[in-house]
Amino acid sequence: MSEPVKGTVRESEPDAGPARELDQSASAAAYRPRPTAADEDDDGAGRFWSRRRIPAALLALVVTAGAGLLLFDVASVRAERPGMGWRRSLTDELASRPVDDTWVLAGAAAAVVVGAWLVALAVTPGLRHLLPMRRRAGDADVRAGLDRDAAELVLRDRAMEVSGVQSARVRVRRSRVAVRAVSHFRELDAVRSDLDTVLGDGIRELGLVRRPTLSVHVRRPAKKG
Repeated sequence: MSEPVKGTVRESEPDAGPARELDQSASAAAYRPRPTAADEDDDGAGRFWSRRRIPAALLALVVTAGAGLLLFDVASVRAERPGMGWRRSLTDELASRPVDDTWVLAGAAAAVVVGAWLVALAVTPGLRHLLPMRRRAGDADVRAGLDRDAAELVLRDRAMEVSGVQSARVRVRRSRVAVRAVSHFRELDAVRSDLDTVLGDGIRELGLVRRPTLSVHVRRPAKKG
């Protein structure tokens, strides 16, 4: 299947006759499904939370290595041996450099950035590529999620089944599904209406906890030459 050709939406010229068809057309139709019995069975489950294994492992490794070095240095000093050179140098540098020194400010900024990143990892769910699905009555112990790439593939196949659609590109987000299609025949308004209907049904059948709105844009292929 060919990829859609990039182009811009153009309005019809004022002197164009009523019989002249628009070269391109676009629409943004909001999809707001009506409550159903399946929606009532949903317990409002939120997003999946990531275990953050890589950040947690890296942080644990850094903390363990730093604590090990400090304990070894303290043990060396207790055994009446000279402390490590890096610790003496670091102590001298911190004691001699002013607060507004470039390296001190750079180190403080780096510590703030790392701390903010760790806090963000701790308070956000993560796993943005997984869309939570509804849970039915009797399935309280089972949680299902749909990968965004899979959802995009399903909706794209639905769009390609509409008569007149030459190619389609689908982007699925948590709150919005954006569809850009190229139609090589049929009236663009008719193709757009069919896409609104077919993709609206497709979104409902995905069974997501939070159903995204639907935005559909349809245009003609770019003229060659």
